[in-house]
Amino acid sequence: MALKAKVALLTACFFWAASFIATKIALSSIPPITVVSLRLIVSSIFFIFWIYLKGEKFDIFTRSNILPLLLLSLFGSGLHYVIQTIGLQYTTAAKGGIYAVTAPITIIIIAAVFLKEKITLRKVAGVIIALLGVMIVMGFDTILEFNLRGNLLGDLLVLISIVMWGIFTVMGKSITSKMSALKMTAAITIIGAIYMIPAGILEMKSKSFSLVSINSDAWLSILFLGITCSFLATLLYVYALTMSESQKVGVYLYTIPPMTQLIAFLVLNEAIGISLLAGSAIVISGLYLTEKG
Repeated sequence: MALKAKVALLTACFFWAASFIATKIALSSIPPITVVSLRLIVSSIFFIFWIYLKGEKFDIFTRSNILPLLLLSLFGSGLHYVIQTIGLQYTTAAKGGIYAVTAPITIIIIAAVFLKEKITLRKVAGVIIALLGVMIVMGFDTILEFNLRGNLLGDLLVLISIVMWGIFTVMGKSITSKMSALKMTAAITIIGAIYMIPAGILEMKSKSFSLVSINSDAWLSILFLGITCSFLATLLYVYALTMSESQKVGVYLYTIPPMTQLIAFLVLNEAIGISLLAGSAIVISGLYLTEKG
């Protein structure tokens, strides 16, 4: 994998790791669907502005492209964010983290079926090693305490959102040969914003919620989610897809748990333990082995 693709993926995963904190702050004063609607509006504005600055024609809404873009906007944009956000409200963060580590495995299986990407022994070994590293970072106590008791709806929604991201990754890879990463990501974000805005308005009316009541911290969180996560991180992720197999791109999602703990250290002054250092080293080893597969 090219160095540019690696840097793009690591940057995207860093922003997504930070998104957990930003989402939590936003949800403290804003309903979930409204959070998703606002972040997509912000990211859409930035995509339109960026395309204008680059002087590119936004000419990808052709008859042959519209259906794939509509599907991508569902699996990787609005509906994906909504299902995941609502799901996390009904399950614990620890269980959500455990479910999230299945994403690269999902991507490998879907890519093998639909893109005919080979599942080699090295790839499988790399994913297993990286998964072991994530478990060390998360702590085996968290894994051992996992159970299916509690709100099954929240667990199911989180799992569905993970499968959706796997589908988005594979579909996105198949479409990147037809259009640039910038145009594709812009299109699915704008489409997502268009169908999420009415949903956000309905939610605000049903909850008698007003945008005026949003505090400054929540607005800053929305801006962060829209600019860095929905705009920049997704663009970098799709850019990396244009340069490598979806299976090799997907395994980089295993860097999110270590990065989340690193951000907790930087922002919340939480101590860094030996488990983070050891687990991160094992995750990096798994990434290396998968790339060679």
